[in-house]
Amino acid sequence: MSVQARVSGAPGGGMVRPVGMITDVATVARRSVRSLLREPEALAPALIIPTFFFVVNIGALESFVEQTPGIDYRAFQIPVAIIFAVTGISRASVLVIDIQTGYLDRMLVTPVRRATLLLGLMVADIVLAAALSLVVIAMGFIAGVRFETGLLGILLFLALAVTWSLAFTGFPYTVALRTGNPAAVNSSFLIFFPFAFLTPAYLPRELMTGWMQTVAAWNPVTYLLEGMRSLLTGGWDGAAIAKAAAAIGGLALVTFVMAFRSLARRVATG
Repeated sequence: MSVQARVSGAPGGGMVRPVGMITDVATVARRSVRSLLREPEALAPALIIPTFFFVVNIGALESFVEQTPGIDYRAFQIPVAIIFAVTGISRASVLVIDIQTGYLDRMLVTPVRRATLLLGLMVADIVLAAALSLVVIAMGFIAGVRFETGLLGILLFLALAVTWSLAFTGFPYTVALRTGNPAAVNSSFLIFFPFAFLTPAYLPRELMTGWMQTVAAWNPVTYLLEGMRSLLTGGWDGAAIAKAAAAIGGLALVTFVMAFRSLARRVATG
């Protein structure tokens, strides 16, 4: 992987100089996206699980929940399907392989900017999350779901899904850099499960009672789901969308600090 560029016209083939940060990110991202294209079978679980829950939840609960006026349960479940599809999706497994084979160590002796080793992988994560989100949105259209906010609403819905996915990737990258263990990376998705189920994933928050309603009110995933649902059936609800963006931003702040500190620690200790 080249991280330098020649100055054209220089004598003797030209001196070398470090390339810019954008080029470094693009180089790492290109390799990551190519590895993604070579593993299309890895996408199957990310689509099978949300599709399964979407079909089962609709079959089990649609007639019950839709007794509450104003609820389109298929639209209600599409954000849940998207979150299950894109959460935990990352190139952290590739990073673990690079650590085990010594490729990461070889990269660290080059002039490549250290942060781009993660940023390039995250570009590939964005591509993957967008592809998965589009498939789930298409599934929603097939099921009869429509966006009240139109094309702009679809684009914002997609942006929320992709940025949430990106914000969560800090967890698996932190685990990869701290442990270099593929099993630990594969298990990092389990962090999300309590957050996924302690939310209004199956019922609106107003139908929840007791401690479950209290926990859901403190869960950032609740506000992500409600913001995305507003784009489907509630119209342009600025407060709901702002809360969803705040939930994503808060998660990103925590996970990115963890991931880049873990990268700095691995650079320092080798």
